[in-house]
Amino acid sequence: MSVYKVRFKPSNQTVLAPAGTLLHEAARSAGIDLNMPCGGQGRCGRCAVIVEDGNVRRRSSLRLSVADIEQGFALACQTLVEGDVTVVVPPQEKIERRLTTDKTAARVEIPLAYEPARDQPVRAFYLEIEPPSLADQTDDWSRLQRALRRRHGIHPLTTDLQTLRAMGPLLRKADWRVTAVLETDTTDTPRLIDLLPGDQTDRLFGVAIDVGTTSNVVYLVDLSTGKLAAEAADYNGQIARGEDIISRIVYASKNDGLRELQGMVIATLNRLLARVCKRARIGAQSIYRAVVAGNSTMIHLFLGVPPQSIRLAPYITVVNQPPPVWASQLGLGIHPRATVDCLPCVASYMGADITAGVVSSGLADTDKLTLFMDIGTNGEIVLGNRDWLIACACSAGPAFEGAGVEHGMRATRGAIEEVWINSQTFEPTCRVIGNVNPRGLCGSGLISLLAELFVTGVMDKAGNLRQDLGTPRIREGGHGLEYVVAWADETDTGRDIVLTKVDVDNLLRAKAAIYAGYTVLCESVGVDPADVEQVLIGGAFGQYINVEKAIQIGLLPDMPWERFQFLGNTSVQGAYMALLSRDVRRKIAEAASKMTYLELSADNTFYHQFTSALFLPHTDMNRFPSVQAVLANGRPVTETVGESTH
Repeated sequence: MSVYKVRFKPSNQTVLAPAGTLLHEAARSAGIDLNMPCGGQGRCGRCAVIVEDGNVRRRSSLRLSVADIEQGFALACQTLVEGDVTVVVPPQEKIERRLTTDKTAARVEIPLAYEPARDQPVRAFYLEIEPPSLADQTDDWSRLQRALRRRHGIHPLTTDLQTLRAMGPLLRKADWRVTAVLETDTTDTPRLIDLLPGDQTDRLFGVAIDVGTTSNVVYLVDLSTGKLAAEAADYNGQIARGEDIISRIVYASKNDGLRELQGMVIATLNRLLARVCKRARIGAQSIYRAVVAGNSTMIHLFLGVPPQSIRLAPYITVVNQPPPVWASQLGLGIHPRATVDCLPCVASYMGADITAGVVSSGLADTDKLTLFMDIGTNGEIVLGNRDWLIACACSAGPAFEGAGVEHGMRATRGAIEEVWINSQTFEPTCRVIGNVNPRGLCGSGLISLLAELFVTGVMDKAGNLRQDLGTPRIREGGHGLEYVVAWADETDTGRDIVLTKVDVDNLLRAKAAIYAGYTVLCESVGVDPADVEQVLIGGAFGQYINVEKAIQIGLLPDMPWERFQFLGNTSVQGAYMALLSRDVRRKIAEAASKMTYLELSADNTFYHQFTSALFLPHTDMNRFPSVQAVLANGRPVTETVGESTH
């Protein structure tokens, strides 16, 4: 096979690549990171480079115009090397790597009555062991087991070869005064994880981890008290290879994509682990257990298990309840022999984030008819109570997380998070995260803006902007009519921030998918959505939803606001509870086994509900009486609201 030189500018790095190598693969071997939020499918256009000279073949250029191609632009994920080539890599759009804050706003309380001796499978025991002598020539391992049996009633015991190798020298250096760290369980033989010199029973920690599609969260927990010692969050490094799970599954199926994605999420988590350890002033070696929650795809990628079957009919995972593994097998930056326990999933699109949330939200313990929702790229919904659970998942897409929208962004500094529109002048007033000039619109801002445009009459129920209002805010853009939320001289980017017709269509599809999901779920068991006694909304995004605005666009069911509870990250909260309690861990497994999964693609019911919901708020306005009342009574003029505007 022919091998060619690929030179990258402006770094002037050159690599050798066999004929047929994709440009992005050559770039990666040169250590150049190209953004590919669509997972290398050629859909997003974010990996565009300029072929300055040389021989290449474009498989697809759907995101490029004829003029772009004439100027030498090519999609690195779709362009093959067929000769020596020089490639110019434009400055890459920087993906925000830090959240506005990596701590939760509220203080995190111990979620249950905690008694380590009863609840905690990882324990530390201080031992003063009788040294050997000519009169007592018991071996070191048996001597240690004897001390644990006599003082703490623990017997038998197992360990690993590495611990055995270090045991003899350590016992003698510590003068036979040591701390034994054990993992105990009601069914398995207790395992000696570590042996430490002296009394270090106060250095016993675990972590609860939420491996989210968008962001990762780590809770560092003091296992001797159950208290949260530190927390940290950051965006999942895999975003550069796919903003949604389907894009990542596609990327994982190519070459060494799976290894790369697994390395990216582990690198993100290891940064967070280093951060919480620094804050708590402990060493990572003192973390002896990890409990992990996440959707089914994220769990597969975290473990390095091929996820391809998840997106192919009949949509089957490799594993729903992964067996525990050691941290060293994953490269996770805690004690190498710490157990990493991934919570159970239910189906391809119903993951451990939901089973954890069902328990931490209280749904698994209530008699009330409850709807539990986690709104994100994949909308996961559970209906039921303590006796029965039925669940479904619908692909909402990333619009509510700022992706797939012209000026969408994540909820970071500079994001417009809420909008009010004057019903006479049609001028907007915005609240911006960080009280700075805006850079774009985050999910809550998009919901707010869409609702305001509708109830003020700027937009009709089909999502079409009106041209007859006499306001410069509505103008013709590259994708039809658009609404200008902020003028260029008001923004941080120096560009107008707009909402386009394409954006509106993406948002309508996202909200229609969520609405159709919970409606079909209710119909499947003969329940009217109005009969639901409480709606529990989990996920970080749910914390920022304005209920009134979400009802006005038809995202949430029209019911009294007091029935809605926003619970934040129920996934990491469930992992925290499982870390502290064997009983909670069993309860999460029971919830997973109890849950009936409804496959929405099995018939046309979901499609019919989805198409009916592609309007504001719905084709059947009788389902949204509060919105009817607002439209009938007229919208009061909005003057100045709350905090700073753009």
